[in-house]
Amino acid sequence: MKKSKLLMIVGPLLLLGLFVFPLWNITLEAPQYPIPLGMNMHINKFTDVHEFDIKNINLMNHYVGMKYIPETIPEFTIFPIVIGTMVVLGVLIGFFGNYKWYLAWFVLMFLLGAAGIYDFYLWEYDYGHNLDPKAIMSFKNPDGSPMGFQPPLLGTKNILNFVAHSYPRAGAYMMLVGMFMTLGAFFTGKNEAGENK
Repeated sequence: MKKSKLLMIVGPLLLLGLFVFPLWNITLEAPQYPIPLGMNMHINKFTDVHEFDIKNINLMNHYVGMKYIPETIPEFTIFPIVIGTMVVLGVLIGFFGNYKWYLAWFVLMFLLGAAGIYDFYLWEYDYGHNLDPKAIMSFKNPDGSPMGFQPPLLGTKNILNFVAHSYPRAGAYMMLVGMFMTLGAFFTGKNEAGENK
């Protein structure tokens, strides 16, 4: 089997790691919590880093009017179907397609990934800004507008006395490696096609 085909088959298969490992993690550090609170995001669920972390985050956020983190969101139904479809499509292209199809798969996966990140940003924005006006505690910005509590999309951010961290986890890294393997398959396949002329 040609190296390009092997890369194109293995690359999409790495996306299956998303069904096993977390995609993203948000951690909250504060003096009143010696052990930081954490939440993992998978493609089909939210999970605690430590037992009752999400429950404690919800209780804490309730005071400032934030919505509860739900047990499920519509994306948890859509994401597994999209990832499963892309895995099957990628493997089929690896067996039967040529290097141009490898690039097409990579571009499509890149666009789907970008759409997923944007959707995550919108969820975070709504979660941190759409606050209950009747909340027990209300914080204002210097200009008098309501303070937002949106965690960072990527990186670290101070929110009142909390330090929020938001970073990818193993599932995301496996997806990225798989995607770049398919990009490598494109260039390898292009070279192989040139050598056969």
